[in-house]
Amino acid sequence: MTFKSDLEIAQASQLKPIVEIAKKLGIKEEYLELYGKYKAKLPLALTDEKKISKAKLVLVTAMTPTPAGEGKTTTSIGLCEGLNKLGKKTTVVIREPSLGPVFGMKGGAAGGGYSQVVPMEDINLHFTGDFAAIEKANNLLAALIDNDIQKPDGGMGIDPRTVEWKRVMDMNDRALRNIVTGLGGKSGGMIRETGFNITAASEIMAILCLAKNLNDLKEKIGNIYIGDTYEKKAVFAKDIKAQGAVALLLKEAIKPNLVQTLEGNPAIIHGGPFANIAQGANSIIATRMGMSLSDFVVTEAGFGSDLGAEKFIDIVSGYGGFSPHAVVLVATIRALKYHGGVEREKLTESNLEAVKAGFANLEKHIENTKIFGLPAVISLNKFITDSEEEINWVMEKCKTLGVQIALAEGWEKGGEGMMELAEKVAHAAEVFDGKCWPVYHWQDSIQEKIEAVAIKIYGAKNVEFLPKARQNLNKIERLGLSDKPVCIAKTQNSFSDDAKKRGRPKDFTITVREIEIAAGAGFVIPITGDMLRMPGLPYVPASMGMDIDNDGKISGLS
Repeated sequence: MTFKSDLEIAQASQLKPIVEIAKKLGIKEEYLELYGKYKAKLPLALTDEKKISKAKLVLVTAMTPTPAGEGKTTTSIGLCEGLNKLGKKTTVVIREPSLGPVFGMKGGAAGGGYSQVVPMEDINLHFTGDFAAIEKANNLLAALIDNDIQKPDGGMGIDPRTVEWKRVMDMNDRALRNIVTGLGGKSGGMIRETGFNITAASEIMAILCLAKNLNDLKEKIGNIYIGDTYEKKAVFAKDIKAQGAVALLLKEAIKPNLVQTLEGNPAIIHGGPFANIAQGANSIIATRMGMSLSDFVVTEAGFGSDLGAEKFIDIVSGYGGFSPHAVVLVATIRALKYHGGVEREKLTESNLEAVKAGFANLEKHIENTKIFGLPAVISLNKFITDSEEEINWVMEKCKTLGVQIALAEGWEKGGEGMMELAEKVAHAAEVFDGKCWPVYHWQDSIQEKIEAVAIKIYGAKNVEFLPKARQNLNKIERLGLSDKPVCIAKTQNSFSDDAKKRGRPKDFTITVREIEIAAGAGFVIPITGDMLRMPGLPYVPASMGMDIDNDGKISGLS
């Protein structure tokens, strides 16, 4: 049996003019900033507080994924299609893809099969230029910092040894992780060690996704911590008068992007922080706009409940002033087998015993949704290699645990294959009248917040703080940032900080090696294990299979 590729399906689709999609949301054409026929920017004025309070927000997360991912975006888009088929006015609100994964290993982030957002090629390749604007804004601040250090009168007197601000680019490039700048003599600036992060890990990205409006964006940029003077006085971006210029580079990027699903339903795409090294959710502005324009909004948080979902609950909901009404937990047979000890090359082979062994991983994620205080529905994302025996066992196991579950066939059938899930999710969201429960309180100490997440959500026995991390704790206290939430950088491949520990590890220690400060974004970043904020390309990057012909037709993009 052969199937069309995601790209072939997208290229064969008949797109509607974006003005027609906007009409479904009650948006007049004159409010749109058109980027061709099928993409548009939305003005911030479309946000309506009264409507936000009435809308239902559905958060899509997952069990611990395999390296290929388990289809959260596909599920999110398919669920949107299904809810619309039920007569629920629904918008899917998701993140923008990063070129790093697109050309690396994981691929794009426009969904898959018959649950995609389109135009798929545009969305995965540059889109409306938001990432480029974020990159330029980040690097403008880097240039302004180096310029201040270079000033003959000493400028602010910044000690270059304390500057932690790095440049960024939207590509996986391990050669740029650690570099030396300022070579070339006196005119080349101060020689110092620095490096690059991927754009998705930029604090500017985090700020854009947590800002409420342009003024809030500018204020947050001004609060970015740069480093210390030689007299050990903290220096912020506002001290070198950077916030205005940096913010103006983001004047278009702050506006969410409107596109469509394959079935012609509205999709808002905006921002793209990773969940393993940042907060892992689209912008607050986009989510609030979706809730202003729809009865239901489906959004997703990156990777599993231990990463994206936890950060959504503890950071995004806190700053956004909203709470999910239901959680969708994406699971796959192949991920269950993977966590049951099966290697990647054998995941297509039937193995019920491995499914049973790997279920412990899913069970912990189910427990996490209960810690969040939210009703959960399991979405078992179906693959053609799944056996009926494996599927039936998982369905029955979830029923014995009292957890709602539905077989998701959005990849193959679009909205029609998501109707059961849509019905169960809609019911769960409509009967839930409470709010999510944060894992910790912001007024707790930084150490207490890290320990709460590690022990409650990861299942760790304890947390070890290395000497640099303890120094960082003292610095955070000195800067008056102890009341900020924590955005823990941790591998997405395990509950632990060791990517090799699959399933549900027990009696492990989370090691915090350092804690970065993101004062502008309003959180701190404990970095665990060997996590890096600039990924590298795999041995065979996806880019090697991509091409474009003389007519401009793209191939190999996924």
